[in-house]
Amino acid sequence: MEKVLEGVVNDTIAVFKRVLADYKAELKIEEVGTVKFVGQGIARVLGLPGVKSEEGVRFPGNALGRVFNLDAEEVGIILLDKSEHLKAGNEVRGIGRVLDVPVGNALLGRVVDPMGRPLDGLGAVRLSERRPAEREAPAIMDRAPVTVPLQTGLKVVDALIPIGRGQRELILGDRSSGKTALALDTIINQKDQDVLCVYCAIGQRSSAVARLIADLHKYQAMEYCLVVVASGEEPPGLQFLAPYAATTMAEYFMEQGRDVLIVYDDLTHHARTYRELSLLLRRPPSREAFPGDIFYIHSRLLERSTHLNAARGGGSLTALPVIETEAQDMSAYIPTNLISITDGQIYLSPDLFQKGVLPAVDVGKSVSRVGGKTQLPTYRAVAGNLRLSYSQFEELEVFSRFGTRLDEATRQTLERGRRVREVLKQPQYEPMTVAEQIAVLLAVTTGVFDDVNIEEIAVAQKTVCKALTEQLPDVCKSIQDGKILNDGDHDALLKVTRDALTSSKNQSANN
Repeated sequence: MEKVLEGVVNDTIAVFKRVLADYKAELKIEEVGTVKFVGQGIARVLGLPGVKSEEGVRFPGNALGRVFNLDAEEVGIILLDKSEHLKAGNEVRGIGRVLDVPVGNALLGRVVDPMGRPLDGLGAVRLSERRPAEREAPAIMDRAPVTVPLQTGLKVVDALIPIGRGQRELILGDRSSGKTALALDTIINQKDQDVLCVYCAIGQRSSAVARLIADLHKYQAMEYCLVVVASGEEPPGLQFLAPYAATTMAEYFMEQGRDVLIVYDDLTHHARTYRELSLLLRRPPSREAFPGDIFYIHSRLLERSTHLNAARGGGSLTALPVIETEAQDMSAYIPTNLISITDGQIYLSPDLFQKGVLPAVDVGKSVSRVGGKTQLPTYRAVAGNLRLSYSQFEELEVFSRFGTRLDEATRQTLERGRRVREVLKQPQYEPMTVAEQIAVLLAVTTGVFDDVNIEEIAVAQKTVCKALTEQLPDVCKSIQDGKILNDGDHDALLKVTRDALTSSKNQSANN
């Protein structure tokens, strides 16, 4: 035993001698700052003359911060970790690089904070590559036109307000009007669509985020999802960093040629967080106490969403930023900023929500400035005039309340419009395929549903969809592939629809 121990000691000494023989002492200059003041989410530091804007810094206890202000006498830093243990006099050291975040395939299926630290209890995320959280948007010559649709599975969106891969479509509405539900349904519908999804929660309640993650697991969506969470309990600096970090993680997949969808939920909290940090660090306030560059912080974020050209891999990053309005005021400061940055908006009306029209999309106030060019040709053939006719129906319905006598044509228009509105309703977690949407929209626009009672429209839709998938699988595949319906397919769809409804009526009568 003693000989064994002696051999181990001799081997250890030999290793030390080899290491020391190759070791050369080097002088290393390191800047060290001193904390002057610690506030709620910020710190002011003396020293660090060589530190750069947006550089990461490290406090005692391995707490991270990010350089925000470079003043003549001090450095303003936003804190990315809890600050209860920090105090004046603590040492601060720069990490020597702009704040970066981990990226890689291992992030898929995980729940992490903006710094890539796991929050799902599944162990460390093993990644070897890191990229800056703030990156330049792709150059104009590196971009390609938006040509491929991003199917949401929602009839009212895919038919009337289509979204393309690489587009930035704003979702806005009052509190509890279904904004997150619409984004969640879109994520669930990307299953088997070869689209990766990133959900970024900014300032949300932890319980709400936990429910959303549970829904993603329930519908097998976490396999192709990454969830980045900076809840309302986290430091404001981490909430401010969250959308930029999530975009960097999403860009990694885009630059590999993949199609990616990113949801920012929501940028209203992000703007308020930025206002809080700016006021704490004594930046001059402007309109509504927001700093003067409030437009720039969102424009530089959303400009990173695009469709890359073939030379850059052909990947795309589609953004669905969410914002909250107050008292249906779309002309407020932050909403107008984001409407001007994005390529369209989906407005969710609390009035429609209270009437049970779900999703509560106000077609008249919603628009897509790009998606119409990407929409499958079958949609244009079937529902090309649906948006206009539906808007006219809504106006006519308002005026009809003031009159008691209506002519037959007006009465038929109102009845058709009410059925269109019923068809556009859709329960949450029930996205529809393109073929199912086309069949239902064709049925309602051609008058097949005119004889169906309003209360029975939902059942009639299911009957039509079931008959379509069972009897016309080739037509379904043709629609899904983006081919234009010929006259034979059009007639076959109508025949299957009518026969299915007639058979259903007969069964109901016999029962």
